[in-house]
Amino acid sequence: MWMWKDRKFLSPRARFQTGRQRFDSKSDFFNDLAMSQSKTYSTKNDLSADLRGKMIHLLNVRLADSIDLQTQCKQAHWNVKGPDFIALHELFDKVNEDVEEYVDLLAERAVQLGGTAEGTIQAVIKSTSLKEYGAKDGSGHEHVQALSIALAAYGKLVREAIDSTDKAGDKDTADIFTEISRGTDKWLWFVEAHLQAER
Repeated sequence: MWMWKDRKFLSPRARFQTGRQRFDSKSDFFNDLAMSQSKTYSTKNDLSADLRGKMIHLLNVRLADSIDLQTQCKQAHWNVKGPDFIALHELFDKVNEDVEEYVDLLAERAVQLGGTAEGTIQAVIKSTSLKEYGAKDGSGHEHVQALSIALAAYGKLVREAIDSTDKAGDKDTADIFTEISRGTDKWLWFVEAHLQAER
């Protein structure tokens, strides 16, 4: 479906890119008006409704990134070919298993704060900050390169979320992001090791 914007029609792909620009900017995350518009349900959690709304929005944006990353891990797992097939096939699946846990951690934290976890494909397409998966053929080298780029980008976003949530005063959400950051760095190390051996 095409959309009219600034006297131009935007294709679905262009619309996706335009929506993603909101999350690529370096402006303070908490200046984004959209954050305060997240609907919250009544809860006895003592964090303020305003703070919970902001956390829910941030959690859902990173949830979209996590689901996108998970699909990229499976893309690599399914399609890798070459002499390192077994090692990479199994490695990519192990990365996926941990990313699946990150998905649950983020979604469940959003719900704990009185929000709704937005994990549909449509929500992911609208909100993900990750670039399209870069591997087009089946070579192990290409999949290692593409997945390492995705993991590095995701790790950066998660580290930014640690700072934002800690500064906002939600130590528990910051702790979740810290756990995810440590795991992401570990998997980036495992995947990148296949590139570093070539130097």
